[in-house]
Amino acid sequence: MGKQTATASCTAYRAIEEKTGVVVPAGVVVARVGWLTTLTQTLASAVIAERWTEEALDELAGGVGPDGRDLPAKGYKALRRLGWGSRSEPGVYVSDRVRCCADEEAARALRLALHRRTIIEAILKTWPENSRKRTDAEWAALREALPAGVPVAEIRHRTRQVQAIIDGGGAFPLGIIEAEDAPFNAAQILLAAADKQLVTVTRTGERTVELRVQLPSVERPASRRDWAWHVLPVNLPRNVPGDVVKICVPSLRVKDGRVRVDLPFEVEVPFAPASGHVIAAGFDWGLNTLLAATIGRLTPHGRVESDGRPLSYDASVVSAKLHRLRGHREDLAAKRRHYDNLLTGLAGQADGDVRGPELLASRERTDVEHRRVCARIRHLNDALAWNAARWAVDQAGAAGATVIYLEDLATLEARGRRQGNARLSGQVRGRVVDAIRHLAAKTRIAVVTVPARGTSRFCPRCGDGASELMHVLAPDRLTQRGWKWAYCSACGLSCDRDRAAAERIVSRGLLGQQTTFTDRTTGKRAIRAGVDGNVTRVRRPKKATRAIRRARRSGTDLHPRPENRTSRADRSKTGPTRKRQTRMRKMTSSRMPDRRPVPALTFAVGNRPAGQAPQTNRRKPGRTGLVRDFHHRTGFHKARASPVLPLTEYGTGSRHATPPATPNPHGLG
Repeated sequence: MGKQTATASCTAYRAIEEKTGVVVPAGVVVARVGWLTTLTQTLASAVIAERWTEEALDELAGGVGPDGRDLPAKGYKALRRLGWGSRSEPGVYVSDRVRCCADEEAARALRLALHRRTIIEAILKTWPENSRKRTDAEWAALREALPAGVPVAEIRHRTRQVQAIIDGGGAFPLGIIEAEDAPFNAAQILLAAADKQLVTVTRTGERTVELRVQLPSVERPASRRDWAWHVLPVNLPRNVPGDVVKICVPSLRVKDGRVRVDLPFEVEVPFAPASGHVIAAGFDWGLNTLLAATIGRLTPHGRVESDGRPLSYDASVVSAKLHRLRGHREDLAAKRRHYDNLLTGLAGQADGDVRGPELLASRERTDVEHRRVCARIRHLNDALAWNAARWAVDQAGAAGATVIYLEDLATLEARGRRQGNARLSGQVRGRVVDAIRHLAAKTRIAVVTVPARGTSRFCPRCGDGASELMHVLAPDRLTQRGWKWAYCSACGLSCDRDRAAAERIVSRGLLGQQTTFTDRTTGKRAIRAGVDGNVTRVRRPKKATRAIRRARRSGTDLHPRPENRTSRADRSKTGPTRKRQTRMRKMTSSRMPDRRPVPALTFAVGNRPAGQAPQTNRRKPGRTGLVRDFHHRTGFHKARASPVLPLTEYGTGSRHATPPATPNPHGLG
């Protein structure tokens, strides 16, 4: 068994002063927590601004203090050994534990800057002649100067950052100090860096937790008497299971007029091995379909077989909605910049201009609308990511797969002005991968990423490089170039492009599972060198009926032909049999789908992610018409996905055991 750490975002609505027993209302709690986070933000910003020099970063990167000892792993201890501890303003009393939290936040920002500085220095040392396209020799020199594991996307982003400085008329930057400004730290307090003299967490019930923390009673506390112990009762959300091993110290922040408590917790999860897998599920990222999957099996002879079932998660409707929201967000941002330019122009004119207050009010309304659209995009992305991840894990569990192979698309980005690439870059693939890793760990399913190069280019039947696929519009338009359909002229393969890529992904994973690399710091698993092989499709044998078994025992023909055959013209039947309208056909609407587009929840927890609540035939007394049934939670009803069906194994006839139902922590279907 292992441990999995997750974070639940809770809300503290009130507090109780421990000394007096007075109940502090929500508005006062928000003000006092805001004063605390502002103090820590000010202290951390001062440390970052003071140490944002090349000499200070060199000293931190050395890893050795002035006394010759190695720097501790904890950030606030490392800063204090270097003598970089934060100092409070004159006349403001801040305890040592609060300053520890501020030092920890500053240390994390500076250590992240060290990682970026390493990449920028390697790019500057090996600057190519053409920054848009490096040669093979230039890539080899850059890889040698960079640390292992840096993705290509990050290299390109840092290259564009340096190129933008040069194009802007600036000199060639000598380091990260000239390339970017000092990091910005958010208004929050990391209570994990403190001890019991500042914060304690106690679980009081199955769904309740008490947070005991010191908060200032005034904005600028002058002495210790201006600090008081507050008890904040917090209700745990539904995504926190009952078998929590440990509840960790949270972080506090103020958002939307509420006190947010980011509460980490640990749960026990079974260990998933990195190799030794026989049945796997391979998932490919598509443009029209968010996920395309197939199930594969590794035979004892070292070949990969696919069951031939096309599994897909189509989120085109939701993606179109997100695309429209992103366009609206960009329009609002441009409108806000226009108002800023107008206000800047009016600032240089004489006083008393009546247009100033009106423009300022319009600018504030635009800013509020921009924040609302951003929140809408963020919530819709989260709902889509968790819904797709739940579907992927359910499909793998129903097929008996012990590993999920995903395409590593760290290099995917928009090039030029192609709308398709822009939509690909704007999708929520990173969140989907994190959600799949989180949910798969609870069901003992490993998640491994495989190289993405060539998965959609070559035929999965002919092998790597043997035959290149033709991408056409449709199976009946093989001469017209397109995107969705794939055709192989060598073996005659004709199938969906994403389906062919999913077969190559599952083949690369099963054949190269012995080279799976596990990152010790993050625990993420990946196969860096792809091993390709042919994929064959097999059919599951149908169960023999009673008539077939009787015919086999007797040795007779199951469907004997009559001796006196008559021609079709001699038959009395002249047309097809008329279909009868059954009772179910009369009651069922033609618009009602035969199957649910997304599997239902195993536990009735959580809320629907988005969209209008479905309507049922239930009627309330005294009301006419249909009403919405909010207890019938169907999940993401606008996403069309293949149903989760536990089918038989490859050629054995036995059924896979349905995986045990696990609570859905995010209330998604």
